[in-house]
Order: sequence, then C-alpha cells, then structure tokens
Amino acid sequence: MMDNGMSLTKTRIHAGVWEGVLQIEGGEVPELEVTHLEQPVHSVAITEIEDAPGQYLVRVAIPPDQLADGVQTFLISDKATGARLASFTVITGEPLEDDIRAELGLLRAELDMLKKAFRRHCVETT
Repeated sequence: MMDNGMSLTKTRIHAGVWEGVLQIEGGEVPELEVTHLEQPVHSVAITEIEDAPGQYLVRVAIPPDQLADGVQTFLISDKATGARLASFTVITGEPLEDDIRAELGLLRAELDMLKKAFRRHCVETT
C-alpha cells in the first residue's frame, strides 16, 4: 500500500516473524503500530537497509499467545496518521470449510469433470 510517500511490501513470513520492506520517499522513518483484534503487538523492529537509501526492513514477531484456531489478521499502520500500510493473515487449526481457496479448488475439479464428460459426449454423438 502507498500512503504519503511510503509503501510497505511483504517479503516473507519465516520462523514466526513477518518481514517487509518499508520504502520512504523523503521524510523521517514513521513509528509503526501493529494491531491484532484492536490490541497492540509490541514486537516491531525497523532497521535501515544498507546500500538502499530510503528503504527499511520491518520485522514483526507474531506473538504465539495471539494465535488461535481460525483466521487471525494483523494490521500495520502509521501510528501518527493511522493510515494502514499493510496487513497479514495467519490461518491455524482445522481447515476452514468455507475457505475461498478450497472452494476454488473444488470448482476447478468439477469443471475438469464436466469438460471430460462433454468431450466424451461429443465423441459418442458424432
């Protein structure tokens, strides 16, 4: 997301830590606020990336006590303006039956079955 000359781009989640690159076009490094269910997450670190002016590595340790079954969404905002810069979601526990990705997979499988049946029908009727 881009806000007031700032953008925050996710790079990865590794070993329970969300990582992203904050790019700033002039100005000072903002104080970032990370929240989960409107509660602050205090494990945010911002470090300057060497040989990359205006770019900073942002690391957010995902607190284990804030993980539970289901979908957990974390918001990253500029503390001064409240502007949302990024968000990330962690899905844990039992697979969600209503998950859109699972539904898409089922639809693809059904479409493949229909295509095969339609092709078979076309061959048999000619």
